[in-house]
Amino acid sequence: TDRETLAKVATSVSEDLRRLAVNAVDEARVVVVSDYDKGVVTPELTSALIKAGRGAHKPIIVDPKGRDFGRYRGATIMTPNRTELAAATGMAVGSDVEIVAAARRLIAQCVLDWVLVTRGADGMTLVDREGVATHLPTEAREVFDVSGAGDTVVAMLAASIGAGASVEDAARLANTAAGIVVGKIGTAVASAAEVVGALHTQDFLTGESKVVAPADALTRVAQ
Repeated sequence: TDRETLAKVATSVSEDLRRLAVNAVDEARVVVVSDYDKGVVTPELTSALIKAGRGAHKPIIVDPKGRDFGRYRGATIMTPNRTELAAATGMAVGSDVEIVAAARRLIAQCVLDWVLVTRGADGMTLVDREGVATHLPTEAREVFDVSGAGDTVVAMLAASIGAGASVEDAARLANTAAGIVVGKIGTAVASAAEVVGALHTQDFLTGESKVVAPADALTRVAQ
């Protein structure tokens, strides 16, 4: 049973939370703002965390909610799903081209460095502030339950960046982890062993190709 109220968070509670969260930024490698639109993540708290993260040169990842994404202005990476992207920009998001266009508008509106759009069965699309897009398809699954997939993406993205991975590599790892989770019924997790296994499977499948681009050939030779 989940009982909620619509009462505003008490000022004293909100101020305590803001102080504790901002103080924790110094000890973190990455700042994650996961907004469930329950009233705890107020615009003031979000603004304070983004300001603290920027000041400490820590990447800020935001999993947004609602229509007004202006309160996340200045974050490093935002991870809306397709529906949230459409609501925030008022743009169509049916095709790859439309999703990239909407992501570019969101980057401009909110002064972001990256937008990672989660697209359910269609995988993910990463767009940087220069407008360059990378589409990450998901693997076909017999079961496709998206429960918890967005949280998995944010968690793996943050953990990877915190460990020193580039945003592009972190997004690929997040896509792999999400692909594992959606293949399970209900809210599930992706273990480290499962992620490594999935990566090995990808390497095996791509390794079977006899004709590859020069860059891929050089990578294979180096490996």
